[in-house]
Amino acid sequence: MILTERIELDGGLGAFVARPSDDELRGGVVVCHELFGVTMHVREVCERIAGLRWAAIAPELYHRVAPAAELAHDDAGRDRGFGLLRRLTRDGAIADVRAAVEHLRAAGAPRIALLGLSLGGHVAYLAGTALDVNLVICAYPGWLAGTEIALSQPEPTLTLTPGIRGRVVVLTGSDDHAVPDADREALAAALQAARVDHEIVVYPGTPHGFLCDRRDTFLPDQADDAWRRIERELATI
Repeated sequence: MILTERIELDGGLGAFVARPSDDELRGGVVVCHELFGVTMHVREVCERIAGLRWAAIAPELYHRVAPAAELAHDDAGRDRGFGLLRRLTRDGAIADVRAAVEHLRAAGAPRIALLGLSLGGHVAYLAGTALDVNLVICAYPGWLAGTEIALSQPEPTLTLTPGIRGRVVVLTGSDDHAVPDADREALAAALQAARVDHEIVVYPGTPHGFLCDRRDTFLPDQADDAWRRIERELATI
């Protein structure tokens, strides 16, 4: 049985939590949401993780400017999301993930992983450079190699790679507009130079957002494979 609730942490940070009904936890996972906020898709990701006997928490990263924001997976939602993204700062995102990690540790989670989706993939990678976690899984993380967004300023987030202490797994598609070939090559080079234990999985002919069944880019075969990899990574840390 899975228990779910929305909680509020210090500073007005809202978060969705899913966990097994008993106290036997394998660990805790911070789920960093897509551009659209803590949507039904994100909540279902948390519940799926809880089914593996891990506690999952999805912090509402827009809480300072748009508390409890949940946007539709359409053009209007995307436009609103980009507006909120412009106001999401590096320090704020790290602070929010840190608060979520502390909540999981207080709940008795012996190991901590970060799982980020799209924008959240960038947040998870960024937080992994600053926090002591066992595993960082990034599904199609955008903007890591540039300075287009506030999260990747003043220097590209990739330059912070030496701060990562856990394993990193990146799941993306060869046709992902947000993670082009040059960015994947820069990511691989940064991880190798920093001697970070890592794996980058590139699915041929696959676009951005393939893991989300609310998107028209959802691909069930690739999503199934990605989930098998996520489950295996969680089982081995």
